Amino acid sequence: MFVLTPARATTLRAVADTFIPAGPAPASLPPGSALVDLAKLTAAVQAQPLSTQTEFGHLLDLLNKPLAGLSWGGPLRPFHRLTPAQRERLLQSWAGSWLPPLRQGFQALRKLCTFLYYGSSPADGALNPAWAVLGYPGPALPLATEAPAASGRPLRPLAPATDTEYTCQVLVIGSGAGGGVVAGELAQAGYDVLVLEAGPYYHGADFTQREVEMMGRLYDARGALSTRDGSISLLAGACLGGGTTVNWAGAFRTPDYILEEWAREHDAPHFVGPDFQRSLDAVAQALSVNTDYPRHNGQNAALRDGSARLGQATRLIPRNEKGLSDSDAHFQGLGFSTLGDAHGIKQGTLNTYLRTAAAHGARLLPDTRAERVTTAAGRATGAAAVHRTADGRLVRITVRAERVVVAGGAIQTPALLLRSGLRHPHLGRHLHLHPTVVVGAHYPQPMHSWYGPSMSVVNDTFARLRGTNFGVKLETPPTHPGLLAMVLPWLGGAQHRDLLQAADHLGSFIVLTRDRDGGRVRTDRQGAPLIDYRLSDFDRQHLLTGVRAAAEIHVAAGAHAVYLPHGTLPVLHAHQGTAHNPEVLDQLARLRWQPNRFGLFSAHQMSTCRLGGQARTHPLRPSGETVEVPGLYVADGSAFPACSGVNPMLTIMALAHYTAQGLK
Repeated sequence: MFVLTPARATTLRAVADTFIPAGPAPASLPPGSALVDLAKLTAAVQAQPLSTQTEFGHLLDLLNKPLAGLSWGGPLRPFHRLTPAQRERLLQSWAGSWLPPLRQGFQALRKLCTFLYYGSSPADGALNPAWAVLGYPGPALPLATEAPAASGRPLRPLAPATDTEYTCQVLVIGSGAGGGVVAGELAQAGYDVLVLEAGPYYHGADFTQREVEMMGRLYDARGALSTRDGSISLLAGACLGGGTTVNWAGAFRTPDYILEEWAREHDAPHFVGPDFQRSLDAVAQALSVNTDYPRHNGQNAALRDGSARLGQATRLIPRNEKGLSDSDAHFQGLGFSTLGDAHGIKQGTLNTYLRTAAAHGARLLPDTRAERVTTAAGRATGAAAVHRTADGRLVRITVRAERVVVAGGAIQTPALLLRSGLRHPHLGRHLHLHPTVVVGAHYPQPMHSWYGPSMSVVNDTFARLRGTNFGVKLETPPTHPGLLAMVLPWLGGAQHRDLLQAADHLGSFIVLTRDRDGGRVRTDRQGAPLIDYRLSDFDRQHLLTGVRAAAEIHVAAGAHAVYLPHGTLPVLHAHQGTAHNPEVLDQLARLRWQPNRFGLFSAHQMSTCRLGGQARTHPLRPSGETVEVPGLYVADGSAFPACSGVNPMLTIMALAHYTAQGLK
């Protein structure tokens, strides 16, 4: 396990001060080491696979040696003994290095330091001193210093204090879009259901809207999950309610052409049948999906207006929310949806199917990691798990069940099945990520994009490119300071700081790519998932088409400068809807787009346990049951035959609903 030695701490403080140097007066900012909490950084590193922890330790040890100078042709001194200018040149050389490990090391350090600096909230409940310079007001809720209280929570989870054995008819592993629906459907039908969830149970004011704190508590790997080469950051919920608790509330129906493709290419005709449509209708009704809310934030309005000026259609994104008023409190609160909904407006499984399940006798056990599914005579019989008690102790949990439904997401589900001895040749393969880049822009007017719905408008003009079912969607992301600092390219400390000082005038679009070519999930010796993925030439072409389109929409919407998502930070300048240097867009394809030369992100992981009618190439039958182990089912995004092409929550829920009917 990674250990933060005094020498490594010294190096990290010097690295933080280089990424974020102290700002000039009068609006001075403290240096990076003043706000980068090394304890939180250590916890994020320790949440990674052991091999990643080891590599990170080696990286810091290299920087602490004089030989680090050989990596950039500089003085043979440890990093912390270089001058500030020399430190910056070392990091700049690593950012553009031809050696992939140096680029990977640069990006790991950059992401951790900038996110922790700009996204942190002081322990005493005060505001981060960097926020005032950014124009960021901080959480819309009062900052509290006390720990979350159990009072007022509508669910009453189990809380075993010693090693415990449970029996049930149906064990559901995971509580998000897949597991939550299965639990609610089966419990309501009278079955004895037990739900295991690896993450904690939070509700209401427990969602403090503090970025670093909530990312660390609600997301897999404390929000630092990534591919093995570090080039793609993955956001995956790991709390009661899973991704439905932390997603952006977009509730897209699966496009008909996607369902037709799945049915045709994967021998799964039920996707175009009436039963699956009824499942889509049922989950949309349970989640109160609607397009009634009239208010957009600055960047959604820019996407709508800029697209219209270019003759491109947009549409409202259906959202799973109810009880909304037109009040500023609700409008502001919607912007924190990715950190959990303190107002109870978002209708994820936490507020719908899990409550239904509990009301019909289902038992919920959060803070419990399933280690393996147990079998006997070739059938699934339950699971072995570990529960973390409120005081931090680990106790063993044994579950005996007649059926097991795994719904841990497309990263953790294949890892669990591999730990459990399944060996289907396609298990863990075909990983799709909807690889995403952020195209930010500076506007003359304040945007305040951290408020309002994170995504309320979508442009589908480029969803099916070159006669294929593959392309990109243009949407908008959450823009709180930590995430914003992490996605904006860093060329130097002063440049990055100056870019962020205009944060209240920044608007961002995302280019979400429906990827044709996938990656893979394996496990290491400890059973932790290892994620391999590299953007193919085919998918990169589509992504760059989307980047150009997003930039042109920003210009049409009135942006002054568009920051293109490459580590060299090409900037498209404009005035009154006209680009001054459009040639920068023509040059995009000629830039080097190898891993860690640009920022890629994924909030959607899919297809690693794909279902279909061909057992040789699909680990799951159309019913969701594994072809290897009777009585063992999968009901989450990993079961998609291919990626959905839209934000997948509603599709996952519909598939889980359909699977649950078969289980009944």
